[in-house]
Amino acid sequence: MNKELLERLSNANGISGDESAIRNIIINEIKNSGAEYYTDNMGNLLVAKKGRKAPEKKLLVSAHMDEVGFIVSYITDDGYLKFDQVGGIDRRVILGKSVTVGKNVNGVVSAAPMHLLNSEQREAIPSQDGMYIDIGASSREEALQYVSLGDSIQFDCDFMWSGDIITGKALDDRAGCAILIEMINSELEYDTCFSFVVQEEIGLRGARCAAYTVEPDFAIVVESTTAADIPNVAQDKRVCCVGEGAVISFMDRRTIYDKELVDAAMSCANENVKVQYKQAVAGGNDAGAIQTSRGGVRTLAVSLPCRYLHSSCGLISADDYSSAYAVVTQVANKILSNSL
Repeated sequence: MNKELLERLSNANGISGDESAIRNIIINEIKNSGAEYYTDNMGNLLVAKKGRKAPEKKLLVSAHMDEVGFIVSYITDDGYLKFDQVGGIDRRVILGKSVTVGKNVNGVVSAAPMHLLNSEQREAIPSQDGMYIDIGASSREEALQYVSLGDSIQFDCDFMWSGDIITGKALDDRAGCAILIEMINSELEYDTCFSFVVQEEIGLRGARCAAYTVEPDFAIVVESTTAADIPNVAQDKRVCCVGEGAVISFMDRRTIYDKELVDAAMSCANENVKVQYKQAVAGGNDAGAIQTSRGGVRTLAVSLPCRYLHSSCGLISADDYSSAYAVVTQVANKILSNSL
């Protein structure tokens, strides 16, 4: 895997609806690959890469560019920023976090100091209404010199790599984007379509448009999913485990996956690729929109297990990344060679 590429993707800011920085990195990475690409009206980056052979069926491999975050909704008279969530974020992980507002304004998510709270308030999770972002401004007028209503707000988190473990923000789904970039820059056996889509975190909006445009017969969605292999979580509630390989879903809250494709993905274990089932019917991803596009699309999701999903900092395994890449490429070749 390309560590520098993943680091740049992770560090770049791109909440739902504001993905241009991510798209620009991807275009710069694939511009010399020989692939054809364009950006649609939604902001999706659609890519077609020629392989050695033209398949009978059309395959779309997809990952989303956006990350969860916040948006500036109000500025108080004394210069503090009120905000709303963009995507699903647990309030427990927000308070005290360092964030970037707009292009490059630093701030801290804050609330009333603990010593001013009563015992009941100290035990409760603070409401978002009680939180604000402090950028150091002393008035609304001063704050408006640096930020505007509608500005994006992203978590700050240093990208780090230690042994097999990678930590950083937005690994859901920048790791998936990195896998697609690697595929596009490789020598493909068959013609393949790719989509880097927008606004997954707020309702799978980009994927719906991309699938309608591309009209695929098959799709593979590459993403990250919740790994709850942490203390005080029962074995049957852990969903998946970091270090145990690519995660294959049979069903989630949005999709019942194509059984033949699921079996093909799990059979990669016979090729010494680590794979695991997602052991929960939970969550959802762009497959939910792609599967029901036009006359229907046979769909598979291949995920990286990620601890602390939708927080300021996620954790994945480099080995799991390699497993996910292997599963996606092997299943893609099976689909396009009519081997299923």
